[in-house]
Amino acid sequence: MVSFVSGAYILSALLFILALAGLSRHETARRGNQLGMAGMTLALVATLLLVLDLLGDDHLDQGPVVVGLVIVLVAGGIGAAIGLRLARRVEMTGMPELIAMMHSFVGLAAVMVGYNTYLEVADLGLRADAVHDGEVFLGVFIGAVTFTGSVVANLKLSARMGSAPLTLPGRHLLNLAILVASALLMVWFMNADGWAALAPLAIMTVLALVLGFHLVAAIGGGDMPVVVSMLNSYSGWAAAAAGFMLSNDLLIITGALVGSSGAILSYLMCRAMNRSFVSVIAGGFGSDGAVSGEARDYGEHREIQADAVAELLAGASSVVITPGYGMAVAQAQYPVAEMTKKLRERGVDVRFGIHPVAGRLPGHMNVLLAEAKVPYDIVLEMDEVNDDLPDTDVVLVIGANDTVNPAAMEEPGSPIAGMPVLEVWKARDVVVFKRSMATGYAGVQNPLFFKENTQMLFGDAKDRVAEIVAALG
Repeated sequence: MVSFVSGAYILSALLFILALAGLSRHETARRGNQLGMAGMTLALVATLLLVLDLLGDDHLDQGPVVVGLVIVLVAGGIGAAIGLRLARRVEMTGMPELIAMMHSFVGLAAVMVGYNTYLEVADLGLRADAVHDGEVFLGVFIGAVTFTGSVVANLKLSARMGSAPLTLPGRHLLNLAILVASALLMVWFMNADGWAALAPLAIMTVLALVLGFHLVAAIGGGDMPVVVSMLNSYSGWAAAAAGFMLSNDLLIITGALVGSSGAILSYLMCRAMNRSFVSVIAGGFGSDGAVSGEARDYGEHREIQADAVAELLAGASSVVITPGYGMAVAQAQYPVAEMTKKLRERGVDVRFGIHPVAGRLPGHMNVLLAEAKVPYDIVLEMDEVNDDLPDTDVVLVIGANDTVNPAAMEEPGSPIAGMPVLEVWKARDVVVFKRSMATGYAGVQNPLFFKENTQMLFGDAKDRVAEIVAALG
Protein backbone atom coordinates (compact mmCIF):
# COMPACT_ATOMS: atom_id res chain seq x y z
CA MET A 1 0.00 0.00 0.00
CA VAL A 2 2.83 2.40 0.83
CA SER A 3 4.31 1.89 -2.64
CA PHE A 4 0.91 2.56 -4.23
CA VAL A 5 0.48 5.77 -2.22
CA SER A 6 3.99 6.93 -3.15
CA GLY A 7 3.20 6.31 -6.82
CA ALA A 8 -0.11 8.18 -6.48
CA TYR A 9 1.69 11.11 -4.86
CA ILE A 10 4.20 11.25 -7.73
CA LEU A 11 1.37 11.20 -10.28
CA SER A 12 -0.45 13.93 -8.34
CA ALA A 13 2.69 16.07 -8.36
CA LEU A 14 3.00 15.63 -12.14
CA LEU A 15 -0.65 16.66 -12.55
CA PHE A 16 -0.02 19.79 -10.47
CA ILE A 17 2.96 20.70 -12.66
CA LEU A 18 0.86 20.20 -15.80
CA ALA A 19 -1.89 22.28 -14.20
CA LEU A 20 0.49 25.21 -13.68
CA ALA A 21 1.69 24.86 -17.28
CA GLY A 22 -1.92 24.91 -18.50
CA LEU A 23 -2.83 27.96 -16.43
CA SER A 24 -0.07 29.98 -18.10
CA ARG A 25 -2.15 30.43 -21.29
CA HIS A 26 -5.77 31.42 -21.91
CA GLU A 27 -6.38 28.62 -24.36
CA THR A 28 -5.30 25.87 -21.95
CA ALA A 29 -6.39 27.39 -18.63
CA ARG A 30 -9.57 25.32 -18.33
CA ARG A 31 -7.67 22.09 -18.95
CA GLY A 32 -5.01 23.17 -16.46
CA ASN A 33 -7.69 23.71 -13.83
CA GLN A 34 -9.14 20.27 -14.51
CA LEU A 35 -5.70 18.64 -14.20
CA GLY A 36 -5.17 20.38 -10.88
CA MET A 37 -8.51 19.10 -9.56
CA ALA A 38 -7.66 15.60 -10.74
CA GLY A 39 -4.31 15.75 -8.96
CA MET A 40 -5.88 16.89 -5.71
CA THR A 41 -8.59 14.22 -5.89
CA LEU A 42 -5.95 11.53 -6.42
CA ALA A 43 -3.90 12.87 -3.50
CA LEU A 44 -6.91 12.85 -1.16
CA VAL A 45 -7.91 9.32 -2.14
CA ALA A 46 -4.34 8.04 -1.71
CA THR A 47 -4.12 9.63 1.74
CA LEU A 48 -7.39 8.02 2.84
CA LEU A 49 -6.19 4.64 1.57
CA LEU A 50 -3.01 5.07 3.60
CA VAL A 51 -5.07 5.71 6.73
CA LEU A 52 -7.22 2.65 6.01
CA ASP A 53 -4.06 0.59 5.62
CA LEU A 54 -2.97 1.75 9.07
CA LEU A 55 -6.24 0.44 10.47
CA GLY A 56 -5.24 -3.03 9.37
CA ASP A 57 -1.92 -2.90 11.21
CA ASP A 58 -2.19 -5.17 14.24
CA HIS A 59 0.63 -3.36 16.00
CA LEU A 60 -1.29 -0.10 16.27
CA ASP A 61 -3.82 0.97 18.84
CA GLN A 62 -6.94 0.98 16.68
CA GLY A 63 -8.91 3.47 18.76
CA PRO A 64 -6.88 6.62 18.02
CA VAL A 65 -6.51 5.65 14.34
CA VAL A 66 -10.27 5.20 13.93
CA VAL A 67 -10.91 8.51 15.67
CA GLY A 68 -8.35 10.16 13.39
CA LEU A 69 -10.02 8.71 10.29
CA VAL A 70 -13.43 9.94 11.45
CA ILE A 71 -12.02 13.43 12.06
CA VAL A 72 -10.44 13.47 8.58
CA LEU A 73 -13.68 12.35 6.91
CA VAL A 74 -15.84 14.81 8.84
CA ALA A 75 -13.43 17.69 8.22
CA GLY A 76 -13.20 16.78 4.53
CA GLY A 77 -16.99 16.63 4.25
CA ILE A 78 -17.41 20.02 5.91
CA GLY A 79 -14.70 21.53 3.73
CA ALA A 80 -16.25 20.10 0.56
CA ALA A 81 -19.69 21.46 1.53
CA ILE A 82 -18.28 24.94 2.19
CA GLY A 83 -16.28 24.84 -1.05
CA LEU A 84 -19.30 23.88 -3.14
CA ARG A 85 -21.39 26.60 -1.54
CA LEU A 86 -18.76 29.24 -2.14
CA ALA A 87 -18.21 28.10 -5.74
CA ARG A 88 -21.91 28.62 -6.44
CA ARG A 89 -22.33 31.91 -4.59
CA VAL A 90 -19.11 33.89 -5.02
CA GLU A 91 -18.96 36.13 -8.08
CA MET A 92 -15.71 36.95 -9.85
CA THR A 93 -15.78 40.33 -8.08
CA GLY A 94 -15.42 38.49 -4.78
CA MET A 95 -12.63 36.15 -5.87
CA PRO A 96 -9.67 38.32 -4.73
CA GLU A 97 -10.81 38.52 -1.12
CA LEU A 98 -11.90 34.86 -1.16
CA ILE A 99 -8.44 33.77 -2.33
CA ALA A 100 -6.83 35.95 0.34
CA MET A 101 -8.94 34.26 2.99
CA MET A 102 -8.01 30.82 1.64
CA HIS A 103 -4.35 31.78 1.97
CA SER A 104 -5.03 32.61 5.62
CA PHE A 105 -6.39 29.09 6.17
CA VAL A 106 -3.17 27.60 4.80
CA GLY A 107 -1.13 29.78 7.15
CA LEU A 108 -3.27 28.87 10.14
CA ALA A 109 -2.99 25.18 9.25
CA ALA A 110 0.82 25.45 9.20
CA VAL A 111 0.79 27.05 12.66
CA MET A 112 -1.47 24.33 14.06
CA VAL A 113 0.59 21.54 12.47
CA GLY A 114 3.75 23.04 13.93
CA TYR A 115 2.39 23.19 17.47
CA ASN A 116 0.82 19.75 17.21
CA THR A 117 4.06 18.21 15.90
CA TYR A 118 6.11 19.69 18.70
CA LEU A 119 3.59 18.90 21.46
CA GLU A 120 3.40 15.30 20.28
CA VAL A 121 7.14 14.88 20.78
CA ALA A 122 7.16 16.80 24.07
CA ASP A 123 4.25 14.77 25.45
CA LEU A 124 6.22 11.56 24.90
CA GLY A 125 9.16 13.03 26.76
CA LEU A 126 11.37 12.76 23.69
CA ARG A 127 13.98 15.22 22.42
CA ALA A 128 13.56 16.10 18.76
CA ASP A 129 16.65 16.67 16.63
CA ALA A 130 17.75 20.15 15.59
CA VAL A 131 16.44 19.73 12.04
CA HIS A 132 12.95 18.90 13.26
CA ASP A 133 12.98 21.83 15.70
CA GLY A 134 14.03 24.12 12.87
CA GLU A 135 11.20 22.85 10.67
CA VAL A 136 8.66 23.47 13.44
CA PHE A 137 9.92 26.99 14.21
CA LEU A 138 10.12 28.13 10.58
CA GLY A 139 6.81 26.47 9.71
CA VAL A 140 5.00 28.29 12.52
CA PHE A 141 6.72 31.59 11.64
CA ILE A 142 5.82 31.46 7.94
CA GLY A 143 2.30 30.26 8.74
CA ALA A 144 1.66 33.05 11.25
CA VAL A 145 2.91 35.75 8.86
CA THR A 146 0.74 34.30 6.08
CA PHE A 147 -2.32 34.10 8.33
CA THR A 148 -2.53 37.71 9.52
CA GLY A 149 -1.19 39.11 6.24
CA SER A 150 -3.92 37.32 4.32
CA VAL A 151 -6.61 38.45 6.77
CA VAL A 152 -5.55 42.08 6.25
CA ALA A 153 -5.53 41.57 2.47
CA ASN A 154 -9.06 40.14 2.67
CA LEU A 155 -10.25 43.15 4.70
CA LYS A 156 -8.65 45.63 2.29
CA LEU A 157 -9.93 43.93 -0.85
CA SER A 158 -13.46 43.69 0.55
CA ALA A 159 -13.38 47.39 1.56
CA ARG A 160 -13.86 46.52 5.25
CA MET A 161 -10.50 48.15 5.90
CA GLY A 162 -9.16 51.33 4.33
CA SER A 163 -6.96 50.92 1.27
CA ALA A 164 -4.50 53.61 2.42
CA PRO A 165 -1.14 52.24 3.63
CA LEU A 166 -0.44 52.14 7.36
CA THR A 167 2.73 54.18 7.77
CA LEU A 168 4.02 53.81 11.32
CA PRO A 169 7.16 55.76 12.27
CA GLY A 170 10.23 53.60 11.68
CA ARG A 171 8.10 50.80 10.20
CA HIS A 172 11.03 49.16 8.41
CA LEU A 173 13.05 49.13 11.61
CA LEU A 174 10.06 47.53 13.33
CA ASN A 175 10.02 44.72 10.77
CA LEU A 176 13.76 44.24 11.12
CA ALA A 177 13.51 44.16 14.91
CA ILE A 178 10.86 41.42 14.73
CA LEU A 179 13.08 39.34 12.42
CA VAL A 180 16.11 39.72 14.70
CA ALA A 181 14.04 38.87 17.78
CA SER A 182 12.62 35.81 16.01
CA ALA A 183 16.13 34.60 15.16
CA LEU A 184 17.16 34.90 18.82
CA LEU A 185 13.98 33.10 19.89
CA MET A 186 14.84 30.30 17.46
CA VAL A 187 18.19 29.82 19.18
CA TRP A 188 16.40 29.68 22.55
CA PHE A 189 13.79 27.26 21.19
CA MET A 190 16.34 24.85 19.74
CA ASN A 191 18.34 24.75 23.00
CA ALA A 192 15.35 24.30 25.33
CA ASP A 193 13.93 20.95 26.38
CA GLY A 194 10.37 19.66 26.42
CA TRP A 195 7.63 22.01 27.51
CA ALA A 196 10.07 24.79 28.33
CA ALA A 197 10.52 25.38 24.57
CA LEU A 198 6.89 26.48 24.26
CA ALA A 199 7.73 29.91 25.67
CA PRO A 200 10.01 31.06 22.79
CA LEU A 201 7.70 29.37 20.28
CA ALA A 202 4.66 31.23 21.62
CA ILE A 203 6.48 34.59 21.77
CA MET A 204 7.69 34.13 18.18
CA THR A 205 4.15 33.28 17.06
CA VAL A 206 2.82 36.55 18.46
CA LEU A 207 5.64 38.52 16.81
CA ALA A 208 5.05 36.74 13.47
CA LEU A 209 1.33 37.54 13.64
CA VAL A 210 2.19 41.21 14.18
CA LEU A 211 4.71 41.13 11.33
CA GLY A 212 2.18 39.63 8.91
CA PHE A 213 -0.37 42.29 9.84
CA HIS A 214 2.12 45.14 9.48
CA LEU A 215 3.66 43.95 6.20
CA VAL A 216 0.35 44.00 4.35
CA ALA A 217 -1.24 46.93 6.21
CA ALA A 218 1.71 49.07 5.09
CA ILE A 219 0.92 48.47 1.40
CA GLY A 220 -1.49 50.79 -0.41
CA GLY A 221 -4.57 49.73 -2.32
CA GLY A 222 -3.09 50.36 -5.75
CA ASP A 223 -0.51 47.64 -5.14
CA MET A 224 -2.86 45.01 -3.67
CA PRO A 225 -2.85 42.70 -6.72
CA VAL A 226 0.89 42.21 -6.18
CA VAL A 227 0.22 41.50 -2.51
CA VAL A 228 -2.26 38.75 -3.43
CA SER A 229 0.35 36.95 -5.54
CA MET A 230 2.96 37.49 -2.80
CA LEU A 231 0.64 35.93 -0.20
CA ASN A 232 0.02 33.08 -2.61
CA SER A 233 3.76 32.44 -2.50
CA TYR A 234 3.82 32.67 1.30
CA SER A 235 0.98 30.15 1.59
CA GLY A 236 2.92 27.74 -0.62
CA TRP A 237 6.00 27.92 1.58
CA ALA A 238 3.78 27.49 4.64
CA ALA A 239 2.34 24.32 3.08
CA ALA A 240 5.84 23.07 2.24
CA ALA A 241 6.91 23.67 5.84
CA ALA A 242 3.90 21.67 7.03
CA GLY A 243 4.97 18.90 4.64
CA PHE A 244 8.43 18.76 6.22
CA MET A 245 6.91 18.58 9.69
CA LEU A 246 4.57 15.76 8.66
CA SER A 247 7.16 14.01 6.45
CA ASN A 248 4.68 14.24 3.57
CA ASP A 249 6.50 14.39 0.24
CA LEU A 250 3.47 15.50 -1.77
CA LEU A 251 2.78 18.43 0.55
CA ILE A 252 6.41 19.49 0.24
CA ILE A 253 6.28 19.31 -3.57
CA THR A 254 2.90 21.05 -3.83
CA GLY A 255 3.93 23.79 -1.42
CA ALA A 256 7.18 24.37 -3.29
CA LEU A 257 5.28 24.60 -6.60
CA VAL A 258 2.82 27.13 -5.20
CA GLY A 259 5.53 29.07 -3.39
CA SER A 260 7.88 29.31 -6.37
CA SER A 261 5.14 30.07 -8.92
CA GLY A 262 3.71 32.77 -6.62
CA ALA A 263 7.17 34.29 -6.19
CA ILE A 264 7.75 34.29 -9.95
CA LEU A 265 4.35 35.91 -10.55
CA SER A 266 5.09 38.54 -7.91
CA TYR A 267 8.44 39.27 -9.56
CA LEU A 268 6.85 39.61 -13.01
CA MET A 269 4.16 41.93 -11.66
CA CYS A 270 6.73 44.03 -9.84
CA ARG A 271 8.63 44.45 -13.10
CA ALA A 272 5.40 45.41 -14.86
CA MET A 273 4.69 48.01 -12.16
CA ASN A 274 8.26 49.30 -11.95
CA ARG A 275 8.48 48.20 -8.32
CA SER A 276 11.28 46.55 -6.37
CA PHE A 277 10.65 42.88 -5.61
CA VAL A 278 12.69 43.15 -2.41
CA SER A 279 10.53 46.09 -1.33
CA VAL A 280 7.41 43.98 -1.80
CA ILE A 281 8.77 41.32 0.54
CA ALA A 282 9.67 44.04 3.06
CA GLY A 283 6.20 45.59 2.92
CA GLY A 284 5.12 49.20 2.57
CA PHE A 285 6.62 49.67 -0.86
CA GLY A 286 5.80 52.34 -3.40
CA SER A 287 4.15 54.88 -1.14
CA ASP A 288 4.80 57.02 1.89
CA GLY A 289 1.09 57.24 2.53
CA ALA A 290 0.63 60.65 0.96
CA VAL A 291 -2.25 61.14 -1.44
CA SER A 292 -1.61 63.66 -4.17
CA GLY A 293 -3.93 64.96 -6.82
CA GLU A 294 -7.19 65.19 -4.84
CA ALA A 295 -6.73 68.83 -3.89
CA ARG A 296 -5.54 69.98 -7.31
CA ASP A 297 -7.73 71.83 -9.75
CA TYR A 298 -7.63 69.95 -13.05
CA GLY A 299 -10.47 71.96 -14.58
CA GLU A 300 -13.95 70.78 -15.57
CA HIS A 301 -14.92 67.38 -16.90
CA ARG A 302 -17.22 66.84 -19.87
CA GLU A 303 -20.12 64.39 -19.98
CA ILE A 304 -21.49 62.29 -22.84
CA GLN A 305 -24.55 60.08 -23.28
CA ALA A 306 -24.77 56.48 -24.49
CA ASP A 307 -26.27 57.32 -27.90
CA ALA A 308 -23.45 59.79 -28.60
CA VAL A 309 -20.90 57.12 -27.65
CA ALA A 310 -22.59 54.72 -30.08
CA GLU A 311 -22.19 57.33 -32.84
CA LEU A 312 -18.55 57.81 -31.92
CA LEU A 313 -17.93 54.06 -32.11
CA ALA A 314 -19.83 53.63 -35.36
CA GLY A 315 -17.60 56.21 -37.04
CA ALA A 316 -14.36 54.73 -35.67
CA SER A 317 -12.02 52.38 -37.47
CA SER A 318 -10.10 51.31 -34.34
CA VAL A 319 -11.30 50.92 -30.75
CA VAL A 320 -9.42 49.85 -27.62
CA ILE A 321 -11.30 48.81 -24.49
CA THR A 322 -9.46 49.01 -21.14
CA PRO A 323 -11.47 47.25 -18.42
CA GLY A 324 -10.99 47.53 -14.67
CA TYR A 325 -12.51 46.42 -11.39
CA GLY A 326 -15.58 48.59 -12.03
CA MET A 327 -16.49 46.35 -14.97
CA ALA A 328 -16.30 43.33 -12.69
CA VAL A 329 -18.49 44.97 -10.04
CA ALA A 330 -21.12 45.90 -12.61
CA GLN A 331 -20.92 42.46 -14.29
CA ALA A 332 -20.62 44.36 -17.55
CA GLN A 333 -18.40 41.84 -19.33
CA TYR A 334 -21.35 40.23 -21.16
CA PRO A 335 -22.75 43.41 -22.77
CA VAL A 336 -19.14 44.46 -23.46
CA ALA A 337 -18.65 41.19 -25.34
CA GLU A 338 -21.88 41.82 -27.27
CA MET A 339 -20.79 45.37 -28.12
CA THR A 340 -17.43 44.03 -29.29
CA LYS A 341 -19.15 41.52 -31.54
CA LYS A 342 -21.37 44.18 -33.14
CA LEU A 343 -18.47 46.54 -33.76
CA ARG A 344 -16.33 43.81 -35.32
CA GLU A 345 -19.23 42.86 -37.60
CA ARG A 346 -19.18 46.50 -38.78
CA GLY A 347 -15.48 46.15 -39.63
CA VAL A 348 -14.19 48.07 -36.60
CA ASP A 349 -10.84 46.85 -35.24
CA VAL A 350 -11.62 46.21 -31.55
CA ARG A 351 -8.98 45.17 -29.07
CA PHE A 352 -8.69 45.01 -25.30
CA GLY A 353 -5.77 46.48 -23.35
CA ILE A 354 -5.18 44.71 -20.03
CA HIS A 355 -2.97 46.23 -17.36
CA PRO A 356 -0.99 43.65 -15.31
CA VAL A 357 -2.82 44.70 -12.13
CA ALA A 358 -6.24 45.47 -13.61
CA GLY A 359 -8.82 44.39 -11.05
CA ARG A 360 -7.65 43.18 -7.66
CA LEU A 361 -6.15 39.87 -8.65
CA PRO A 362 -3.54 38.86 -11.25
CA GLY A 363 -5.40 37.86 -14.42
CA HIS A 364 -8.74 39.09 -13.02
CA MET A 365 -9.85 40.89 -16.20
CA ASN A 366 -8.63 38.10 -18.49
CA VAL A 367 -10.84 35.60 -16.68
CA LEU A 368 -13.88 37.87 -16.85
CA LEU A 369 -13.46 38.41 -20.60
CA ALA A 370 -12.90 34.70 -21.21
CA GLU A 371 -16.06 34.03 -19.20
CA ALA A 372 -17.96 36.30 -21.61
CA LYS A 373 -16.34 34.50 -24.59
CA VAL A 374 -14.33 37.45 -25.86
CA PRO A 375 -11.82 36.04 -28.41
CA TYR A 376 -8.39 35.48 -26.88
CA ASP A 377 -6.54 36.96 -29.84
CA ILE A 378 -7.93 40.47 -29.29
CA VAL A 379 -7.09 40.56 -25.57
CA LEU A 380 -3.64 42.17 -25.35
CA GLU A 381 -1.28 43.06 -22.53
CA MET A 382 -0.40 46.68 -21.74
CA ASP A 383 2.97 46.57 -23.51
CA GLU A 384 1.35 45.17 -26.66
CA VAL A 385 -1.24 47.91 -26.98
CA ASN A 386 0.42 51.08 -25.61
CA ASP A 387 2.40 51.86 -28.76
CA ASP A 388 -0.79 51.71 -30.86
CA LEU A 389 -2.86 54.08 -28.71
CA PRO A 390 -1.77 57.28 -30.53
CA ASP A 391 -3.27 55.80 -33.73
CA THR A 392 -6.49 54.64 -32.01
CA ASP A 393 -9.74 56.46 -32.72
CA VAL A 394 -11.64 55.68 -29.52
CA VAL A 395 -10.65 54.22 -26.15
CA LEU A 396 -13.37 53.00 -23.80
CA VAL A 397 -12.22 52.99 -20.18
CA ILE A 398 -14.74 50.73 -18.44
CA GLY A 399 -14.38 50.80 -14.68
CA ALA A 400 -10.61 51.38 -14.71
CA ASN A 401 -8.99 54.21 -12.81
CA ASP A 402 -5.49 53.85 -11.37
CA THR A 403 -4.28 51.76 -14.33
CA VAL A 404 -5.01 54.61 -16.77
CA ASN A 405 -3.93 57.47 -14.53
CA PRO A 406 -1.39 59.85 -16.13
CA ALA A 407 -0.40 61.01 -12.63
CA ALA A 408 1.79 57.91 -12.49
CA MET A 409 3.96 59.50 -15.18
CA GLU A 410 3.39 63.21 -14.59
CA GLU A 411 3.34 63.62 -10.79
CA PRO A 412 6.47 62.35 -8.99
CA GLY A 413 4.82 62.70 -5.55
CA SER A 414 1.87 60.46 -6.39
CA PRO A 415 1.47 57.13 -4.54
CA ILE A 416 1.40 55.45 -7.95
CA ALA A 417 4.36 57.40 -9.34
CA GLY A 418 6.55 55.31 -11.62
CA MET A 419 3.92 52.66 -12.23
CA PRO A 420 3.53 51.99 -15.97
CA VAL A 421 -0.04 52.70 -17.08
CA LEU A 422 -2.14 52.37 -20.21
CA GLU A 423 -1.55 55.69 -21.98
CA VAL A 424 -5.15 56.00 -23.16
CA TRP A 425 -5.07 59.83 -23.27
CA LYS A 426 -2.98 59.60 -26.45
CA ALA A 427 -5.97 58.31 -28.43
CA ARG A 428 -8.18 60.65 -30.47
CA ASP A 429 -11.18 60.27 -28.13
CA VAL A 430 -11.52 58.71 -24.69
CA VAL A 431 -14.79 57.73 -23.01
CA VAL A 432 -14.61 56.86 -19.32
CA PHE A 433 -17.39 54.75 -17.80
CA LYS A 434 -17.76 55.58 -14.09
CA ARG A 435 -20.46 55.84 -11.46
CA SER A 436 -19.06 59.14 -10.17
CA MET A 437 -15.96 61.31 -10.10
CA ALA A 438 -14.65 59.48 -7.03
CA THR A 439 -10.99 58.52 -6.84
CA GLY A 440 -9.76 55.00 -7.54
CA TYR A 441 -8.73 52.29 -5.10
CA ALA A 442 -5.35 53.96 -4.54
CA GLY A 443 -7.15 57.12 -3.41
CA VAL A 444 -5.65 59.27 -6.15
CA GLN A 445 -7.53 61.69 -8.39
CA ASN A 446 -7.18 60.99 -12.12
CA PRO A 447 -6.22 63.92 -14.41
CA LEU A 448 -7.42 61.83 -17.37
CA PHE A 449 -11.03 62.71 -16.52
CA PHE A 450 -10.37 66.40 -17.19
CA LYS A 451 -8.41 66.19 -20.46
CA GLU A 452 -9.83 67.83 -23.58
CA ASN A 453 -10.26 64.54 -25.46
CA THR A 454 -11.96 62.75 -22.54
CA GLN A 455 -15.69 62.51 -21.92
CA MET A 456 -17.39 60.88 -18.92
CA LEU A 457 -20.30 58.45 -19.23
CA PHE A 458 -21.80 58.16 -15.75
CA GLY A 459 -23.94 55.35 -14.39
CA ASP A 460 -23.86 51.58 -14.06
CA ALA A 461 -21.43 50.23 -16.65
CA LYS A 462 -23.64 47.26 -17.51
CA ASP A 463 -26.65 49.49 -18.21
CA ARG A 464 -24.67 52.07 -20.17
CA VAL A 465 -23.00 49.46 -22.39
CA ALA A 466 -26.39 47.80 -22.98
CA GLU A 467 -27.72 51.17 -24.14
CA ILE A 468 -24.81 51.53 -26.54
CA VAL A 469 -25.44 48.03 -27.91
CA ALA A 470 -29.10 48.93 -28.49
CA ALA A 471 -28.12 52.16 -30.23
CA LEU A 472 -25.71 50.32 -32.51
CA GLY A 473 -28.67 48.20 -33.69
